[in-house]
Amino acid sequence: MSADTAQRPVLVVDFGAQYAQLIARRVREAGVYSEIVPHSVSAAEISEKNPVALILSGGPSSVYEEGAPALDSAIFDLGVPTLGICYGFQVMARALGGEVANTGLREYGATDAVIAEDGGVLLGGQPSTQNVWMSHGDQVSRAPEGFDVLASTTDTPVAAFGSDEKCFYGVQWHPEVKHSDHGQEVLENFLHKAAGLASDWNSGNVIDEQVARIREQVGSARVISALSGGVDSAVSTALVHKAIGDQLTAVFVDHGLLRKGEREQVENDYVASTGVRLITVDAADTFLGHLEGVSDPEQKRKIIGREFIRAFEKVQLDLVAEAKAEGEPIKFLVQGTLYPDVVESGGGTGTANIKSHHNVGGLPEDLDFELIEPLRTLFKDEVRAIGRELGLPEAIVGRQPFPGPGLGIRIVGEVTADRLEILREADAIAREELTKAGLDSEIWQCPVVLLADVRSVGVQGDGRTYGHPIVLRPVSSEDAMTADWTRLPYDVLSKISNRITNGVRDVNRVVLDVTSKPPGTIEWE
Repeated sequence: MSADTAQRPVLVVDFGAQYAQLIARRVREAGVYSEIVPHSVSAAEISEKNPVALILSGGPSSVYEEGAPALDSAIFDLGVPTLGICYGFQVMARALGGEVANTGLREYGATDAVIAEDGGVLLGGQPSTQNVWMSHGDQVSRAPEGFDVLASTTDTPVAAFGSDEKCFYGVQWHPEVKHSDHGQEVLENFLHKAAGLASDWNSGNVIDEQVARIREQVGSARVISALSGGVDSAVSTALVHKAIGDQLTAVFVDHGLLRKGEREQVENDYVASTGVRLITVDAADTFLGHLEGVSDPEQKRKIIGREFIRAFEKVQLDLVAEAKAEGEPIKFLVQGTLYPDVVESGGGTGTANIKSHHNVGGLPEDLDFELIEPLRTLFKDEVRAIGRELGLPEAIVGRQPFPGPGLGIRIVGEVTADRLEILREADAIAREELTKAGLDSEIWQCPVVLLADVRSVGVQGDGRTYGHPIVLRPVSSEDAMTADWTRLPYDVLSKISNRITNGVRDVNRVVLDVTSKPPGTIEWE
């Protein structure tokens, strides 16, 4: 990310769409930096950000509803190239003098769009008929004066329009979803051909810019980082270490709830690839002691979060004392906040909070440090790309998302050392077989869950057993806000099941969770 690009983003104006983040990601995939802003943003605020282009997202509302999301019409007077999508397309049409009709006709899902003549700058070079993904009730019945109609469908006479003179364009469908056959091409035509933007935003630029920023922010002070072994904390720690070297100390709390081999992965592979100074806190017995007899998932989360804070604070005090003795105080804490965390906590869109602000390991907000958040403008796939650029092991960079409370919330029931060992073995088998089958890139996450409070009858070795079921929860997702279960090949599922039931004690049944999100969450607890 060049300094100029960082100052001049493509702004995605969010009208409450479930796909606003996806639009921002698709823009970045085209090599252009993007940020999300709420629909309540004023023309003055837009002008202050000095964007290179605007994209108006879709949304669930009708433009005719009382209190429907609106946009400051003065934004259209700023002369910024603009693309409207779905609801944003209709908002643009009305603001510029076109008409939006509430005809009662609806289009949802796959729809054939017919491109008019050559399709103009936006749709040029694409098939004359193409499959697009619709989700609307209202429709643009008349384009604004001076706009060309670029596409139509059977029920929507104005499915796309454009004005090359104003550099304003719009489509009724969702080009950001993969169901629209030429969706990414539509976005790239707008960005590169209409708005004239170069494809020059990449992970290498991000690293260079963040290294410079971190050095300027930190100076000669000392920094600590809470390293979990997950992708976010691993990459943020490595990036800060690249900037300031031995001024950084990483703290790894082993709470005993890790998956098989994860501690060794952090202590050996990660340290070898980065050279970071690492302090490991062995707190497994403490965590298990406090979890004894506890089955309620929310209580387990609170206990794990509380004990993590205590473990981190203890080593923090030791490090602060050491730093003072050496004359360079610890002033900063590295946190692996990502852009979806910022957006979902209300920091990106101005909408209602989906979850409280992301905090590494549940660290308390009253720790007396300034935050370094080098990844807070990035999505997960971009973070992985940066990790690879920094030379981190693929086993860490390509790792599936893993909850902060670890295996503690993948055991339905009380967490004990014995149950953790059973789950670790089952989880390791599932991960190994998915990797061998080349399926890691096809799934977002595959929680393996032990139903510790459930027993089922089985037959093993000609004898009757009464063992625990193991649940496989493979899911596919763009950003974990929504998800669907991954259709794994039957032979892979069979291998996983056979190996677990034959090789993991006290387990006699493997079941598959085929629930989407919503209604089910990705994790069971």
